[in-house]
Amino acid sequence: MAVNFKQLAEQYRSALFSDVIPFWLNNSPDREHGGYLTSLDRDGKVYDTDKFMWLQGRQVWTFSMLYNRHEKSRAWLDMAALGVRFLKQHGRGEDGNWFFSLTRSGEPLVQPYNIFSDCFAAMGFSQYALAAGDEESKSIALQTFRNIVRRQVNPKGRYSKAGSAARATQSLVMPMIMSNLAFELRWMLPSDEFEAILDDSVHKVMSLCLDKSRNVLFETVAPDGTHLDTFDGRLISPGHGIEAAWFMMDIGQHRHDRALIDQAVTIALSTLEYGWDQEYGGILYFRDAVGKPLERLDWDQKLWWVHLETLQALLMGYRLTGRKECLDWFQKVHAWAWAHFADPSHGEWFGYLNRRGEVLLDCKGGKWKGCFHVPRALFRCLRELEQLAKEYLL
Repeated sequence: MAVNFKQLAEQYRSALFSDVIPFWLNNSPDREHGGYLTSLDRDGKVYDTDKFMWLQGRQVWTFSMLYNRHEKSRAWLDMAALGVRFLKQHGRGEDGNWFFSLTRSGEPLVQPYNIFSDCFAAMGFSQYALAAGDEESKSIALQTFRNIVRRQVNPKGRYSKAGSAARATQSLVMPMIMSNLAFELRWMLPSDEFEAILDDSVHKVMSLCLDKSRNVLFETVAPDGTHLDTFDGRLISPGHGIEAAWFMMDIGQHRHDRALIDQAVTIALSTLEYGWDQEYGGILYFRDAVGKPLERLDWDQKLWWVHLETLQALLMGYRLTGRKECLDWFQKVHAWAWAHFADPSHGEWFGYLNRRGEVLLDCKGGKWKGCFHVPRALFRCLRELEQLAKEYLL
């Protein structure tokens, strides 16, 4: 049966612009202190007022991105500006590193131990600088990016728990996020620096972290790419692997590198096959590469972002290669995700399900879930579906 891409596009468009974006516009702005309140219950009511810098930066990015790429909505630009003002005033320490969390009014709660606060601040300020023509935001984005480049070999710095004799490792997380961050800041980076970052990311993701015998990405490997027989060394995160795969597809598109695209699509499909729960459906949060007990006790949960990253990777893979497996898997993941995560009666998507697909936490935002993965994936899926509808006239 033919897939109706036009009808699917309308489903994603409606969910994004009539449900998800209004949910955050109506419930998250902190009109008293600035920034966003992201700990929202099922109905959008605030249940905690602490502010997490990586979620603040992500929300600035979301509304700035929609303003830049979809519609010049004043409400969206104002929403982004609310976060930018708060972050400029309170978000960084004297050393330029971004705090992990603040009180509602902006007093530091948790020091800058996590480089991801910096990564999403750079993304947010870059998109806002484009949207508002704000030179100060452009400068902050570039300063933050330079700081990330300097810190990426030791992301936690003095806050790291690793001992002096800790084993050397190569993680998947940093090169994958650097590849995406480079595209976000491409407009302000010298072309040779931009391409060098992509080269480094492709090497680390596709040569070191990739297990070529299984076509899956390991979260942590030795510096030469060999496997470590440890909890971390055996860990597979299907969501990260599939997200990294579409980041690699982005690079392949940019470079007109069909071999890289084909390899990235194969990784996405193999990882999905590996992570799919054959008993209950949905994608497992973590797996051990050789079936040993996992350190992560939440390994069998089903998380919103994992499924959303998968949906956009499959559509992108199908558009770029026409591989039928991508479309078949998209239909399967789409049906499961929309049946279990979407909450049309209260708005937005649930984030945390148990293995059977039942809601574990009915909140819509918190310390880790904010206004990012759902709107980003819906928007990217919408764009992919619109293009597929034109190509296939469906």
